[in-house]
Amino acid sequence: MPNVREHRALRLLSRVLAAQVTGLRIAALTAAFVAFFTGLAGPGFNAFGASGQDSASNADISTNSGTKSGTNSATDSTANFAADGRTWTPCAAENETCPFTGTRDVLYGTAERHVVKTLSNSTECNNSVFGDPAFGENKRCAVALSASRDTPQSAAPQAAVARPASRVPAGQGLRCSAPATQAGAAGNGDLLEADTPSDGTRLFASGKPFAVTFTARPTQGDTLAWQMRDSWNVVRASGRFPVPAGASVSTLTCASALAGYFAISASLERAHGQLESRGTRPAGIVTFGVLPDPSTALPPAGFPYQDLHRFGGQGTAFLAPGQHCCDGDGYRPVYTALGLSWANDNRNWYMEEPDKAGTFDPATRQLTSFFRRGDIMRLIQLDGIPKWASPTGKETHSYAPTSLAQFKDYMAKVGAESNRVRMTYFPKQQNNYYQVTWEPDADGGLPWRDTDANFVALYESVWRGIHSTDPHAVVMGLTYSSVQGNVQWLGRLGPLGIGRYLDGVSIHGYYDAGTSPSHPPERLANAGDPAVAANALPASMRALRHQMRQYLKPGARLFVTETGISYDIGEAYGKNYPGWNVLYAQAAVVARTHLILLGEGADMTYLFYLADMPDAAPGYGLFFELDHPTGAYGPTRISPKPAALATAAMTRIIDGTETLGPLKGVPNGVYAYAFRRLGNGKVVTALWTHDNETWNAKAGFSTGQNADFRLRVDAPGKSGEVVVFDMMGNASTLPYRDGVASVKLSAAPIYVVSGNADVFRDAVMTPEGYASR
Repeated sequence: MPNVREHRALRLLSRVLAAQVTGLRIAALTAAFVAFFTGLAGPGFNAFGASGQDSASNADISTNSGTKSGTNSATDSTANFAADGRTWTPCAAENETCPFTGTRDVLYGTAERHVVKTLSNSTECNNSVFGDPAFGENKRCAVALSASRDTPQSAAPQAAVARPASRVPAGQGLRCSAPATQAGAAGNGDLLEADTPSDGTRLFASGKPFAVTFTARPTQGDTLAWQMRDSWNVVRASGRFPVPAGASVSTLTCASALAGYFAISASLERAHGQLESRGTRPAGIVTFGVLPDPSTALPPAGFPYQDLHRFGGQGTAFLAPGQHCCDGDGYRPVYTALGLSWANDNRNWYMEEPDKAGTFDPATRQLTSFFRRGDIMRLIQLDGIPKWASPTGKETHSYAPTSLAQFKDYMAKVGAESNRVRMTYFPKQQNNYYQVTWEPDADGGLPWRDTDANFVALYESVWRGIHSTDPHAVVMGLTYSSVQGNVQWLGRLGPLGIGRYLDGVSIHGYYDAGTSPSHPPERLANAGDPAVAANALPASMRALRHQMRQYLKPGARLFVTETGISYDIGEAYGKNYPGWNVLYAQAAVVARTHLILLGEGADMTYLFYLADMPDAAPGYGLFFELDHPTGAYGPTRISPKPAALATAAMTRIIDGTETLGPLKGVPNGVYAYAFRRLGNGKVVTALWTHDNETWNAKAGFSTGQNADFRLRVDAPGKSGEVVVFDMMGNASTLPYRDGVASVKLSAAPIYVVSGNADVFRDAVMTPEGYASR
């Protein structure tokens, strides 16, 4: 569980932030939690990850754990193949010469992972010319049969995968024009600066133009060279242009049909230099993102109830022009861009009635303006009691109040106010959701020090008070910091009757001695010791659902109201940290963690935290914070990490689904979870592979690890195509034969969209007690 925090200070901060950063995590781990997990694993423990899933067979499966991929039929033969909406003719193997005359677009790599350059009169086919777009894979060159597009900027490559129809012409990928304008700039500043002016999120729509500005201050005329790299560190666009002596700003106009995270780098040919660090963003890069639009292949889901949305978040940023912490909205446009539909709101007794009883009036209490639009829903927090009601005479989370009757009366008023709010601002929301306690871990920041009986009595008072006035209440707890903590305490308190006062379970989804790239959720899954393997996230979630089935009413909700992935334990923000590989790994682990939580039966999950913050293990943010080297709360300037764009893809693809469950019979190191779009729609299967041996900070988090997997998507004898989305939401088509699609898995999850849900009926393990909504 996470480290002890100064909870009162954070609660005071939450008032300043208008309830937007309530429950803020100080996310380094406590010594007890570290000791617990390291004691289980032992020194130097390094188990190969596994799904731990049912051994019943589902489909024919083959694995390949080497670093070289299998052959690619499109590029390992002389046959023409399709990529980026165009037809290509192979012309050379890697390290050979590709002959042609005139100016042609030349693809280098594989059909799935490649770059394209516009070249003249033949080229050498190697990494020196093109960079390495497909590390560890067999690459070839191919020329486009169609005429070359205009390419104002040299070496402007194409998208990594073929996509459905886009607002950018097929094959254009990420491209930028030559500088449209060049103007004077302030003389003081760094040698080189860059930015992508926007609404503050630095996130852009697919296919829509956006500006990239470069500010240069050389003492003599020079040439500025720039590149844009993706999450895999592959160059997707590059160019060069002259800049005059002195200070000037050059503006490029860009557009991209390729979704995802991009890092801009730049240097001057004479003066050299690089982009300097800003806040928690390291030197050498300026970042932006292109949001995915999967709607062509995966139409938006319908929501009969608003509270079927599956993603929420913690943290805010104040992005509108002229706004500063904390006068802005904080949620928009960043939450809506990321696809987050839930946020925390406070009705804690010690906040609403800090000095005496009876001051909270449910008829006049005004909902915070951030929620009045009705598009971001409230998780209503109730933890903590005021000093005047405390047996210690101090504001506390550790003891039951001196008068449970007064506590019940206050909760009745909260229920009345929340019911009015729901009908007024959230008419399409079926229920109100209340979280009673917040991380009552014995060695955490808000420890429960009272008796078990009083803990149950506190929940009874809340439940009876809320339900007396809110007929649509869902009261939840226990909200321990780790999944295993919730398993253990539900097992301890269940026999005391706490299940009678829980309409659902809320948890925090932490699972290891640090949730980080080096400690992914699969790390312990295939340990030889069953006691160790039981603490892997999939196994912990199954144990939790078993406890829920035993102690709660059927159909109880399961909300995961906080889970974040930081950088590794012991690391710190710095000028040269993190590098691209850490950022790639964080994005992959963020997506994998939340896919496991949902795939193992959670109804909803919260992404933690919006932007890098102080007082925590570094790196929890989905965005860099650009003004403070150790992060800040409620920042004004942010810049996306790969994790932000992996989140945007995951929410667009998985939101609007119900969980079918993990696939049965997958081999060790392969993970596969099936979801179905609401209204008996298409099936989305999220898949990836993990191997501890190739996934560590010392050797580098592998992008080349792979496994071949045969996924049944249709009935035997059937042939057709499925759509495959990569981690960033880019789509390609994949043929299947005899009902089976052969997919290549890596550490970055992919999403396979198929139409025949019947083949999944017996192929998945439905989470115990999970109820379709």
